[in-house]
Amino acid sequence: MTELHDLRPTPGSRRKRVRKARGPGSGKGKTAGRGHDGQKSRAGESIRPGFEGGQMPLQRRIPKRGFTPPNRTRYYVVNVKELDGLGISEVDPDSLRKFGVIGKRKRPVKVLGAGEISTSLQVRAHAFSVSAREKIEAAGGSAVVLDPVGGSSEGAEGSEQT
Repeated sequence: MTELHDLRPTPGSRRKRVRKARGPGSGKGKTAGRGHDGQKSRAGESIRPGFEGGQMPLQRRIPKRGFTPPNRTRYYVVNVKELDGLGISEVDPDSLRKFGVIGKRKRPVKVLGAGEISTSLQVRAHAFSVSAREKIEAAGGSAVVLDPVGGSSEGAEGSEQT
């Protein structure tokens, strides 16, 4: 049986720490692994990310295009074909959330016209594409526009737009 005083770490699992700048015998004496002179050999050196030694940096050389609006409205997108397979007659953001079609965040819902619809549905959402509205109404249903953002849970509905 192994005794406590016989225990040794596995060979090669432990390495001695490097003692920098402790003379030529240490292997890291004199310049301590920092090379010769220059900014990076000094204490407290720091070169910011993207700095290219005074050359015009890449992020400034390449052209900038476009604009991202900071306050854009991000919709949950639902297609008409997804509504057809739910098996309910009245569709609103709460029912879509319950069936797992949209996530739990309070974002407005927009219905798009991809796919076909065969059943008559009363769809309440914050926005509709033109093709989605046409397909819903062609199937005998109605498309009701809710008040902007967050009008789903309190039952706040806007006027029906045709």
